[in-house]
Amino acid sequence: MKDLFDKIYKDKGPLGKWAAQAEGYFVFPKLEGPISNRMKFQGKDVITWSVNDYLGLANNAEVRKVDADAAAQYGSAYPMGARMMSGHTSLHEQLQDELAAFVQKEAAYLLNFGYQGMVSTVDALVAKDDIIVYDVDAHACIIDGVRLHMGKRFTYKHNDIESIEKNLQRATKLAEQTGGGILLISEGVFGMRGEQGRLKEIVALKEKYNFRLFVDDAHGFGTLGATGAGAGEEQGVQDGIDVYFATFAKSMASTGAFIAADQEIIDYLKYNLRSQMFAKSLQMQLVVGALKRLDMLRTMPELRKKLWENVNALQNGLKDRGFDIGTTQSCVTPVYLKGSIPEAMALVKDLRENHGIFCSIVVYPVIPKGLILLRLIPTASHTLQDVEETLDAFSAIRERLENGTYKRLSAGVQASMEA
Repeated sequence: MKDLFDKIYKDKGPLGKWAAQAEGYFVFPKLEGPISNRMKFQGKDVITWSVNDYLGLANNAEVRKVDADAAAQYGSAYPMGARMMSGHTSLHEQLQDELAAFVQKEAAYLLNFGYQGMVSTVDALVAKDDIIVYDVDAHACIIDGVRLHMGKRFTYKHNDIESIEKNLQRATKLAEQTGGGILLISEGVFGMRGEQGRLKEIVALKEKYNFRLFVDDAHGFGTLGATGAGAGEEQGVQDGIDVYFATFAKSMASTGAFIAADQEIIDYLKYNLRSQMFAKSLQMQLVVGALKRLDMLRTMPELRKKLWENVNALQNGLKDRGFDIGTTQSCVTPVYLKGSIPEAMALVKDLRENHGIFCSIVVYPVIPKGLILLRLIPTASHTLQDVEETLDAFSAIRERLENGTYKRLSAGVQASMEA
């Protein structure tokens, strides 16, 4: 019999094997200073494109005062206990009611964390006879929720309506045998590529197939739609989304999340979401802070206007300079380049050390081998000067990538990995 840890000693995983070269710089980096368009990395000022603070609320003076006052009034413990036992307050109810109205649903329910809440919601919505149909590029929290499902699940090709329909047909045949139902899961905005889920076309399929639609709109909430209510509002099909999910960790610059749906669905979920039934309630200072942030989302459209001014400047500038940014339809701005993981490390180090640009790097296994994805997140706190400096830096690093500079610089890293 093997020691349980044998696999750990022998195989650190596709990302873990790079730990010695990457940790502390490329992964688990330490950004310091107030959350803003410019922060400090290893003592140097950098333009920060890796923080999902879309509306620039994280360091907003009004928001910080509300957070501080709430912390002073309630501390970090109140309310104690799970919502069903002793952790329920009128302010939790108020936030739920306001969130439901904002995203045009009958009711909403607060979640302590987005990841945890998504996993638990998927688990609560389906039984063993039900079938899940979901996008192959779904976020890890969706995948982990699906893993809990004891019944059948089918993945469809990313944002491919023909593949969705094919899998709905498969699911329908199976559901007729099991006596179960079908849950289709999409994202409002896919966080790596920036593409919106094809919600309008998916909702239209309800005319042919009997399924319920669950949408993770973490990146769409607060950024898309006439009022900021998200991808469903943007595409005119918010009422076709049966269960709507969003997190406070992006546009709201906080911690927590919520689900919204018809009242009867929310009533069911709040009595069956294990991650909420058996976990401490969302702390009061986070609830009060979320009420303030939501009010700013509703009443300050200029924040969203400034965000999109920066998004358009960055994305149009990159396209004008010949960069491949894929088919993003959101604030998420991916830049695709060709190169190895060691080349990607050399490129990112050049960006940070010599150009003062900090953005996230994504490599295999998240994307195919031979590709480098630099992921930029524009926010309302960025300036057009930030954009221009970044465009100039990207032009410089592309030239070095193409002329082999990074390949030469990364030779040592590559050799150490092959040893």
